[in-house]
Amino acid sequence: MKRVLFFLGQLNDRDVEWMIHNGSKLELPIGYTLINKGESIDSLFIVLSGQLSIYAGNSNGESIATLEAGEIVGEMSFLESRPPSVSVVVTRPSVIYQISRDTISSRMAENPEFRSNFYYALALFLSNRLRKTTDQLGYGNPEEEDLIDMNVLDGVANAGTRFGQILHRFSEV
Repeated sequence: MKRVLFFLGQLNDRDVEWMIHNGSKLELPIGYTLINKGESIDSLFIVLSGQLSIYAGNSNGESIATLEAGEIVGEMSFLESRPPSVSVVVTRPSVIYQISRDTISSRMAENPEFRSNFYYALALFLSNRLRKTTDQLGYGNPEEEDLIDMNVLDGVANAGTRFGQILHRFSEV
């Protein structure tokens, strides 16, 4: 859950409201492949509930990670415009928020503040994920895993409310 807070904490209420109204809800069954390794994707996803597994190859291999509520999926392909290097498969019935790359790109073109905040939010999200991976590989400092930069903390305090707004909006649809 913490990772989506890094992301939403850097956006303002107006931007989160815009995202709510310009994205859609996907209800996905067990076994559904959200992302296929090597196949381009055109959206960014936030896991609202359920569970997804990440596979380096196909879904017959061993899962390398599990994603649950509050995780963002497709962010690397969004940044690089390259096909994903992993597959993502639903392992528990899941509700996913989806917003297209084109929709986000249009907003960025017309709103430089949103563009700046959005990319900063993704940078914080990816930094946190890299630190966790480094810790899991035994090279980091696990005692620092839950430390949050004081400059980021103010935004994170509001992010829980923003994630709640997204959950509430898409539970009604």
